[in-house]
Amino acid sequence: MADSLVIVESPAKAKTIGKYLGSKFIVKASMGHIRDLPKSQIGVEVDKDFQPKYITIRGKGTVLKELKDASKKVKKVYLAADPDREGEAIAWHLAHYLELNEKDSCRVVFNEITKQAVKDAFKTPRKIDMDLVNAQQARRILDRLVGYKISPLLWKKVKKGLSAGRVQSVAVKLIMDRENEIDAFVPQEYWSITAALSKGASAFEAKFHAMNGEKRELSSQQEVDVVLKALEGQTFTVSEVREKERQRNPAAPFITSSLQQEAARKLGFRASKTMSVAQQLYEGVDLGKEGTAGLITYMRTDSTRISPVAQEEARTFIVEKYGPEFFPEEPRVYVKKNTNAQDAHEAIRPTSVQWEPDKVKEFLSRDQFRLYKLVWERFVASQMASAVLDTMTVDLSAGDVTFRASGSKVKFPGFMKVYVEGNDDGTTEEEKFLPALAAGDETKTVSVEPKQHFTQPPPRYTEARLVRTLEELGIGRPSTYAPTLETIQKRGYVAIEEKKFMPTELGELVIQLMEEFFPEILDAEFTAHMEGDLDHVEEGKEDWVKVLAQFYDSFEKRLEVAEEEMKEVELQDEVSDEICEKCGKPLVYKMGRFGKFLACSGFPDCRNTKPIVKDIGVTCPKCNEGKIIERRSKKGRIFYGCDQYPGCDYVSWDRPSGKPCPQCGTMLVVKRNKSGARLQCTQCEFNEELPEEQEQA
Repeated sequence: MADSLVIVESPAKAKTIGKYLGSKFIVKASMGHIRDLPKSQIGVEVDKDFQPKYITIRGKGTVLKELKDASKKVKKVYLAADPDREGEAIAWHLAHYLELNEKDSCRVVFNEITKQAVKDAFKTPRKIDMDLVNAQQARRILDRLVGYKISPLLWKKVKKGLSAGRVQSVAVKLIMDRENEIDAFVPQEYWSITAALSKGASAFEAKFHAMNGEKRELSSQQEVDVVLKALEGQTFTVSEVREKERQRNPAAPFITSSLQQEAARKLGFRASKTMSVAQQLYEGVDLGKEGTAGLITYMRTDSTRISPVAQEEARTFIVEKYGPEFFPEEPRVYVKKNTNAQDAHEAIRPTSVQWEPDKVKEFLSRDQFRLYKLVWERFVASQMASAVLDTMTVDLSAGDVTFRASGSKVKFPGFMKVYVEGNDDGTTEEEKFLPALAAGDETKTVSVEPKQHFTQPPPRYTEARLVRTLEELGIGRPSTYAPTLETIQKRGYVAIEEKKFMPTELGELVIQLMEEFFPEILDAEFTAHMEGDLDHVEEGKEDWVKVLAQFYDSFEKRLEVAEEEMKEVELQDEVSDEICEKCGKPLVYKMGRFGKFLACSGFPDCRNTKPIVKDIGVTCPKCNEGKIIERRSKKGRIFYGCDQYPGCDYVSWDRPSGKPCPQCGTMLVVKRNKSGARLQCTQCEFNEELPEEQEQA
């Protein structure tokens, strides 16, 4: 008969742990937090040292009764929520509700849900860590004060339903500032000259580098013409060859932010999806005869630290699978880039490298497999030897003009045999081979092509870029990135177009008001300092009440000024040329989380909405009558369909080009991937590279 009750947050976690602990333990789920601040009021007694008024979360009654009844039938209750501030707070609230003695060792934590880790954790239970609890309380109260004090102002002065928050406000301001940079950007003209050359049977390219011995940038057609004139009648001769060996080191194992960034780059996952799938892998998956196991360690971490046991397991695996030369002389230790990192947990890694992705693939969903493969490969690669590349740089002279060619090839793949980190622009580093060249060698000139370019503005933020920027600035913590990105979209402050954030008119207005009356909330340095203070509370170095009091003293004064001086602002919708077919009133442009759409100006009496369709100038290949228009799915993904729908049901995820396939006559589509765009046939194997000017269309 069971004599102990274990409480975790989720049924999946309860199921996994229950199998490890055996019949002497009952394992139940609290379904997350059981108490929180009330939604109907601020719920904080500012004058009484910021004491929170916690209430039971609506809908938790049945779960709590079940937990209470179960706790009375056992000798011992263990609280095994996740090993972070939120988990500690959940344990503390449960202890209060179940009337447990806080001084008892009832708290159990583990960084990975494996049989050994769970059993070891239950051998060393501890008391609830009130420093962690107070750090969570301080953050919750701080966010409540900002949100519930500023939001009513925005409701009164702008429109109902708005909200303000510490981290979300900084995120929106970053997006708005980037948009202002793009608007203010003035493109600068520049030119390149590429020579297609050959030596024997080998062809290669070289680019203009210098003239009369001086490195020179080309900024106009006139400067290009000078170089081209100097090349007339000249032969390219090798003047210098430089060869060297270069080492490339692997990326560190994942932390929360880098996992979100890489999953966005390589898998196209939103931050919220990444964390949801990672939670499933952490809590446990049924692996058939092997039983249930957590496949990855805890996914909310800002530390790149790896345990010695995991490093030794990785070393054995790498040596056996790839050979001893693929393991470095000393195990790799990664230094924290972020000095504010807590280092409370290990990096995100597989709980065992023996669970190779292909071995567990049949037990995982497609998304689980793809994310697990990413974590597994990143960890294994992080423990492997450096890659060695041979590089060659060749200068070629043609009279007074110097061109330069660069090439590289992998001499020893090292970690690259398993995994190579992605980047935000989607390009991959490819080998560029140069023929064997020596000083004095003459080459044959195939062509010399000048090309005009213009400098590009800084790119809009993708989720990956924004998470990386927030992390670099010290804004937020691992658990806050995904919900922050979700919130700013739900509130209508930003929209996503082509996977990039754009501020809405509403977002710009709110940030302008915040900048005027609450500048410290938008100050990245101030917000990062607040995060540091919360970390100090967690470490027992700061009193949480003192931290809140220091913030609130100046915040309260700004609130008083804003109440008096903030003027009411009326948002004017842009009126379109279209008329509502339901009530006859004009349709206006609105901005939603997936961009602009049309809505009836008679709202709320008329709730008619319409998507904004974009004619791409291509006739439907199915009915040959309708026009192909750009549409959006319910999840915001762009697709293409015939404007005669439902009469014609032609749809395509890829953009129809309007050009027939030269082999079978089917309309070609534009297929985009990380290396660029290509024209591809959907019926046969024909495909060709899309010209750069058309690629931007």
